[in-house]
This record gives sequence, structure tokens and C-alpha cells, in this order.
Amino acid sequence: MKITRREALVRGGAAASALALSQASVVAAALPAFQGEEVIPFLDQPPAPPAAPGPWPLDQFSLLDWQNLSSWITPNEGFFRVGHYDKPVIAESDWKLEVTGLVRNPGGYRLSDLKAMPRRDVAFTLECSGNHGFPWAWGGIGNAKWTGCALAPILERAGLLQNGIEVVFYGSDAGDEEVRGNKIQMNFARSMSLEDAMSPENLLCYEMNGVPLAVHHGFPLRLIVPGWYGIANVKWLKRIEVIDTRFMGRFMAKDYVTLREEKRGAETVWNMTSIGRALVKSVTAKVTRQGSGYRIHGAAWGAPIDRVEVRIDDGDWRRATIGEGKNEAYAWKFWDLDWAGAAPGEHTVVSRAIDTSGRIQPAMDDPMLAGKKTYWESNGQLTRRIRLG
Repeated sequence: MKITRREALVRGGAAASALALSQASVVAAALPAFQGEEVIPFLDQPPAPPAAPGPWPLDQFSLLDWQNLSSWITPNEGFFRVGHYDKPVIAESDWKLEVTGLVRNPGGYRLSDLKAMPRRDVAFTLECSGNHGFPWAWGGIGNAKWTGCALAPILERAGLLQNGIEVVFYGSDAGDEEVRGNKIQMNFARSMSLEDAMSPENLLCYEMNGVPLAVHHGFPLRLIVPGWYGIANVKWLKRIEVIDTRFMGRFMAKDYVTLREEKRGAETVWNMTSIGRALVKSVTAKVTRQGSGYRIHGAAWGAPIDRVEVRIDDGDWRRATIGEGKNEAYAWKFWDLDWAGAAPGEHTVVSRAIDTSGRIQPAMDDPMLAGKKTYWESNGQLTRRIRLG
């Protein structure tokens, strides 16, 4: 029997979802630490966030302090938060998830309906796409165990129509916008292609690190899209709509867009792309001393990581040891390197991550970064300065 591409997509997504429904075993652990180990402070600490960060939506009081990173799982109360409109407070009894648009069987789901479906856990490092885009914004990232049900079976159950190509996810948060002189109230919304939406990894999430989502993390339900930047992980989810065209809401086509200047021969070309999948990245989190020995610690994420390399001053790249998280597909990997031959004085330390496809975290002068005019997707190699006694 011949099947259409749409039927193959739906069947494939559902089958993969079934295979992925087993719960992941996630154990919180710390960056490697040893008794008597002392953290040596970097010389180039980020400045304090501005009192009024203007258009930046990141909660400045929830930024991760890299030198104090001590847990592979980020505690809920210390997890960064981003908001764009209001912060809705929703009673579970008043809430229902609507699935609509180009589907044969539109319907709604209570939270109890979703919780009755097979549970699935995923360890996923969520990074704000503007992390490291400003001098002070170094900690818009956290790692959590997210729990919910798979998205793909929900879409399959709705009965996708042949002309549906895009899936839009609407949050309950809303705000005023002006479009060509028209003042309107809009809900936060993001979209992805049907093929991306059918990924078996995507979750309709109702728990974070084993407890119900807090209000500021999206209670009662949020979308979790492992491998994508935070903006795609819609909070306070209220409606999923299948449409027959590309969605061009504010947070797809106007905001959260990377603008790059590219040289093509003698011509300058300006390229604009919407923020989506995360990019390979690493950070040197801290340097520690135990007796006369020094150790460099850090994390890498954003893609399946093959290895992490560290360079001290102008020396050769040295391969670090990947520890906690090395077997997790979407969570950060903690790494460390013994600093052999460390000498007193000032030094620079920089790391780079290489993913399993061979993509290397770019240097700051890489054309893709040097020509970037917006603060999103700043995944360049971060050089840290330190002085050893």
C-alpha cells in the first residue's frame, strides 16, 4: 500500500515517540571538586546588570554564577527566567490546552488528561538565545529534568490535514503591539515546521525537576523542545494550531532575528534568520587550586558533543575530560583539565567544543560572529583572564 509523505511523517513520529517514552535516569551531581580545593577568581568578572535593562527581558536576578556552579541539575529557584508580556497566574481548573487549525479532530486537553498519558523525562539544558550577547549577560542558562507527555501523539490524534505545514504554539501571556498603525493585543507565539514539531523529543511539560512547574516557569504547561534555544520553549501554553503557511509573528520574524553582514566578493549582503536550534558552545566555569596543583572546569552544550579542548595563553589545544552528562543527548557536559606546569602570573584560558558532526565552536573573529549585528546566538569562544599566585 502506498502512503503519502504526510502519513509517513505522522507514523514515523508516533513510532519514534513510543520508543522514547522510557524515563531517563537523571542524577544531580556537582562539578568535580576535591577536599581543600580553592576557587581562583577570574580577573574579568561580568559587570553588574543595569538597573533597568531596557528591552532585555531576562530576569537579571536569576543569572547563573559560573564560578559557583556546583550542581549538574540547576535548582528551580535558581533557574533563569525570561518574560515578554505579562506573567499569567492560571488556575488549573480554568485551563485547557486547545488543539486546532488544519486537523480533522480539533479538541482540548485538561492537565489531568495529559498526565494520564505515558510520562517521559528529558534532561535538557535550556539557554537564552541572548546569553553572552551583552557584557553582563553571562548566566542565562540552566539544566533541568523536564517531565511531561510527548507532543507527537497529540498531533497524530488530532488528524493532521494534508495542507498543514506549520505548527504554532500560543502562550497565555499577552501584550499590546502596534502593526502599521493598528494597536492590538497579541499572545506570545512561536512556530516550527510540522516535521520539527513531530520530533519524538518534544514534550508538553508539566514538571520541572520532579515538581509542578512554578508560575514563572510556565504553569500549568509549557513546550519543551530539546536542542532549541529557550525562546522556542513556549510557556503557559494554551493553544496549538496547525496552519498552511509560514507563521510571521513578532517573535519569529521581527524580534529574535539574527542580522549578519556577509561579504560576497565586492558585495555586502545582509542576512536575517530567525532564532531556532541551539549552537555548539562551551564555557570555562572556574579554575581551582589544590595544594600546588590547578584544575580548569567548564561546561559544553548546544549540540551532541564529541570533545572539548582548552588552550592556555598561546599554547596548543589540550583535550579535556568530559564527566557528568556525557551520556545525555541534550544536557550540558561538565569537563575538566589538569593544568600541568601552571606558573605564577597572569594567564588566559579559552575552551572550544566540537560536536559529533565536526562543527567547532567559533572564535570571536569568525566571520559568522564578526559580522553579526544583533546579540542573539553568541556562541563564540570565551577567553577568561586569571592570575595565579
